[in-house]
Amino acid sequence: MNINRKLRFQLLVQNWFFVVLFLMLVVLLGYFASEYRVAKDITQANRNILTQGSVNVLKQMKAPVNITVYATKDDASSGDVFRKGIVDFVARYQRDKKDIRLKFINPSEEPKLAQDAGVKVDGEVVVEYQKRVEHITPPFAEQEFTNLLVRLSRTNQQAVMYLDGHGERNLIGVKNHDLGEFGKQLETKGFKFANPDLTIAQAVPSNGAMLVVASPQVDISEIEAQKIKAYLEAGGNLLWLLDDNDFKGMQNIADYLGLQVSPGVVLDMASAQYGADARVAFASLYGEHPITTNFMLRTLFPESHEVSAVGTDENGWKVSKLVEVAPNGWLSSAKLAKGAKPVFNEKTDKRGPINIGVALERIYGKKGQRVVVMGNANFLSNTFITNGGNLDLGVNIVNWLAGDDNLITIQPMPLKDINVSIPDTDQGRLVAWTVFHSFQYFIPLGFMIAGLYFWWKRRRA
Repeated sequence: MNINRKLRFQLLVQNWFFVVLFLMLVVLLGYFASEYRVAKDITQANRNILTQGSVNVLKQMKAPVNITVYATKDDASSGDVFRKGIVDFVARYQRDKKDIRLKFINPSEEPKLAQDAGVKVDGEVVVEYQKRVEHITPPFAEQEFTNLLVRLSRTNQQAVMYLDGHGERNLIGVKNHDLGEFGKQLETKGFKFANPDLTIAQAVPSNGAMLVVASPQVDISEIEAQKIKAYLEAGGNLLWLLDDNDFKGMQNIADYLGLQVSPGVVLDMASAQYGADARVAFASLYGEHPITTNFMLRTLFPESHEVSAVGTDENGWKVSKLVEVAPNGWLSSAKLAKGAKPVFNEKTDKRGPINIGVALERIYGKKGQRVVVMGNANFLSNTFITNGGNLDLGVNIVNWLAGDDNLITIQPMPLKDINVSIPDTDQGRLVAWTVFHSFQYFIPLGFMIAGLYFWWKRRRA
């Protein structure tokens, strides 16, 4: 084919036309990439996007969040990419909240700024929201950082008071039946604790967020019960956890709330599917209430009791059911002996589902008053707190009682693979060195050699 001047010109025009179209495509892709974001996380632990719990927390944060990282500059040649890791981590939050501002300060170059901020270690992160400030030091994951944002968002700084001295499940206790692990989770979310001694104090302090009565084992004194009732009459909030229908000296409070608790426990035949005892009731049905809005996690309650309350014009309580368990089970009229086979009695037993929790609410003065009664305290114990959604339900209950309804959300779960443990042996160090440098040097070098080999082979063919 003869290539004359006309054909050469046509080819040149075609080539330039292709270049122009290609550049226009690149510009359009850049524009759409800046305007629209689509993310798909295929990692096992979803480490590149936020869980729904974190997204919900960001949605209710209306003011800007300022993040200042006090860290020396990265040295990629020695593998130090801390700042880049922080940028990538914060970017996940910035995708859902545009007014998160990230700034780096080198403490070696600006020691006065680091000192004024109270920074103690290299890499420390200072987060500021609505003039409230918190520090967090690496390493941290989504769980820790979102909990920090929850603490900064919390508007109610009043203490969670808990009754003690009668064999209660302790909010700071370490025994299996105690609620210490639940208490630790509440502390990470900004709650503080107080333990008033009602045998000495003139009354239950009115400056607390709520009073927690967690299944006393012996009767509380009459004077303590009178003080608790006076606290309720004055508009105080209460979380009452019961392990049976014995009110332990608080019958007058139960009457005041119109409360009834069954003597028998719930038996759930579905428990056998999970290898559990029939006395462990599972729940996946929840009432229409702010505590359980969009709550779809499965929870479990060992030896739970039916709970009901009556709201009247006289007491002013609005009563809502919270948790229904054992749709395929029943409420036993008597306790099931250990090792005995559960058998339904048509005359004395009640078929499920059985409600085991109620929330009471009424207007008191200019503010609302709230009470939650659960016919089971074991679900928040150190033994069962990590099962299913038990922790999430417990935190939602406390948030609602504290008046922080906007913080009721499914809590983000910690990553399973955030840390890698390397055995402190010569073999362990050799394996770690090989794996790390394989991705850094050996595998790229292998691809380069393979590419050169195939290029040379084709060239000779």
